[in-house]
Amino acid sequence: MPTAVRSTGATAAVWVAGVVVLVLSCATAITIGPSELSVRDVVGVVGDRVGLGSSELTRIQQGIVWDLRLPRTLLAAVCGAGLAVCGAILQSLLRNPLADPFVLGISSGASTGAVTVVVLGVGAGAVGLTAGAFVGAVVAFAMVLALAWAAGGTTDRVVLAGVAATQLFSALTSFIVFTAADAEQTRGVLFWLLGSLSSASWTDVALCAAVVGLGLVLCLLTASALDAFAFGQDAAGSLGIDVGVVRAVLLTVTALVTAVIVSTSGAIGFVGLVLPHAARALVGVRHHRLLPTTALAGAIFLVWVDTAARTVLDPQELPVGVATALVGVPAFAVILLRRGRRR
Repeated sequence: MPTAVRSTGATAAVWVAGVVVLVLSCATAITIGPSELSVRDVVGVVGDRVGLGSSELTRIQQGIVWDLRLPRTLLAAVCGAGLAVCGAILQSLLRNPLADPFVLGISSGASTGAVTVVVLGVGAGAVGLTAGAFVGAVVAFAMVLALAWAAGGTTDRVVLAGVAATQLFSALTSFIVFTAADAEQTRGVLFWLLGSLSSASWTDVALCAAVVGLGLVLCLLTASALDAFAFGQDAAGSLGIDVGVVRAVLLTVTALVTAVIVSTSGAIGFVGLVLPHAARALVGVRHHRLLPTTALAGAIFLVWVDTAARTVLDPQELPVGVATALVGVPAFAVILLRRGRRR
């Protein structure tokens, strides 16, 4: 197991390297696909659109870069960063190494909201799949908070309430699909539920980037409190931290970030579970270092996994949630084995 980086200079070097790798990953990922493109072509199209250069590509090729691949790749990076950061927050806040962004029942609630709109036609015309998924996610989170508060409000009650909400909304989703959906609707809903970035737009990118960016800033402002939570709620309270307020704020932030991501991309698992552990192995457990590192790692990871998902089975596309599980499970197994040997 490599020794974690703890000096400020070394951590800054890791961040710089991560940013460079992320930019190169995005530029390279955009070139991969049926249309022959190069990184230089991608740079030319971006420069042409922002008024800093010109592109020699045809209008169709420019459309492939600007309207299809670039927003999808950027959305993958933003979603990966957001899910990874939320996973790191919840693992520290709940003191549970198996916690991930979907432990609060948000994914299941979003799924129910989505199928309610698509299959039952509730709000059709006025409410789309994305809005329905977001409403469902918020309702699920509200239910988890209410149930956890009624049961005592401790972290273990939050986890148990999340499990209960997950089971309830998963059952509701299955019931709606089973009783009301036709074969075509079932296939479309199933593909979305497994995670898909195929419908990415610049609106989705802007919305997710704003929410994830704001969420990361708020979480960084509570980095010291998160460090204290590692020693337990009583220890954090003895240090003058308002445990109830901090926990409520962080749970709300992670829930809203996850809800926005799920509403645009579906349920993409294992990013928030695996990447925080990998980042801790690299820079340690102090959250002012961990959170930016986790965000970069999650962004790079999902960019490449989504690229593989849309190209490996070409012309068919593999749901990105399936791809993250296929990659994430072996990676998580390796992390568990290494941690076990270290102990």
